[in-house]
Amino acid sequence: MIQKYKQRLWVALGCLFLATLSSSALANQLRDELLKAADIKSSGDYVRTRFLKAIKNPVNPKASKKALIIGDSHAQDFFNSVVENNFLQDYQISTRSIPTRCQVYLGDNHSKFIASKDEVFCEKSDNLEKAKHKIAEVDLVILVANWTKWSATELPKTIENMQLTDKQKLLVIGRKSFGKVAVRKYLRLPEEKLQTLRNKPDVKQNKINSIMRNTLSKDVLIDLQQLACGATATCPVFTKDLKLISFDGGHLTKNGAQYIGELLFENSQLGSL
Repeated sequence: MIQKYKQRLWVALGCLFLATLSSSALANQLRDELLKAADIKSSGDYVRTRFLKAIKNPVNPKASKKALIIGDSHAQDFFNSVVENNFLQDYQISTRSIPTRCQVYLGDNHSKFIASKDEVFCEKSDNLEKAKHKIAEVDLVILVANWTKWSATELPKTIENMQLTDKQKLLVIGRKSFGKVAVRKYLRLPEEKLQTLRNKPDVKQNKINSIMRNTLSKDVLIDLQQLACGATATCPVFTKDLKLISFDGGHLTKNGAQYIGELLFENSQLGSL
């Protein structure tokens, strides 16, 4: 009888030891991922690299489906969400980079909307006017940006000026914000706290998204903030399996791109493409 109890004790201790090792390994993995995300340079490189490389992709006239993703660093996030999940595989994808300082806009008097210090910079940068010839060659156009109040207000006119045909499809991805992210602070928090951690988005977020919801067709607009955060006033910082979504509140980690991509393609018109 004593021997049997000893055996059970050793089994229980062994299970406890393995559980401790497993928990420790998960904690170390989480810590490593957070430290990597805290490196803004490497995180920024991840956001940019594939999108900027895709700018060089010419539109292949023989491709059965052709897509063009246009925008700033938030468009880069979207592109990563597509690539990380192997979405839009039937499309030949090209990109165009329009800086946030200039905004995605097509119309007269661009200079009246942007800061005077950015006028020369924006004249030299890519824009929708310069991209018109490429837009005309594709079946699907996706606009993604860290929209400002003025560019969101002007979007209906911008879309009208793009002169898309009935055979072309347009989608606009709404602005996103995950609030102030403090990666190093999270290193000191227990896992159960991280699982429920939520942030308030930046103060402009709701106002700009409201403009877009009130002026754009539901067939065109994808409200990313609504998909990511629900109807609440706060947004999750981590996924359910404790993967950091954004490293700076605006841009996505690799895990965040996987997570947001799944939300987008499972819960919006993107899923039918």
